This record gives sequence, C-alpha cells and structure tokens, in this order.
Amino acid sequence: MKRTNWLRSDRGAATAEYAIATMASVGFAGLLVVILRSDEVRGMLTDIVRHALQIPG
Repeated sequence: MKRTNWLRSDRGAATAEYAIATMASVGFAGLLVVILRSDEVRGMLTDIVRHALQIPG
C-alpha cells in the first residue's frame, strides 16, 4: 500500500508548535496579572523594592 506524501509531511508542525507555545505564554501572563493585582502581593512587592532601595547608614 502506497502512502501519500501529505500523510507523512511535517509541513505546518512548527507553526502549530509556535501557536501552542504562544497560547501557553498568554495563559501564564494572564495568571500573573491576576496574581499581581491582589493587594497582598502588591504590598509585598512594594516592601521588597523599598527595602532594596534603602541606603544603609
């Protein structure tokens, strides 16, 4: 039985992989936005930045 080339073709595989990676990245970014909007996390990050910028003296 002879297989046609389109059954074995990898054409479009890279595009599909990029699409999946892009969708995963968008989902992760959305999750980060939700987490960073919380007041508790925002306060912790602000405290970290303030502590890092303090001049020892």
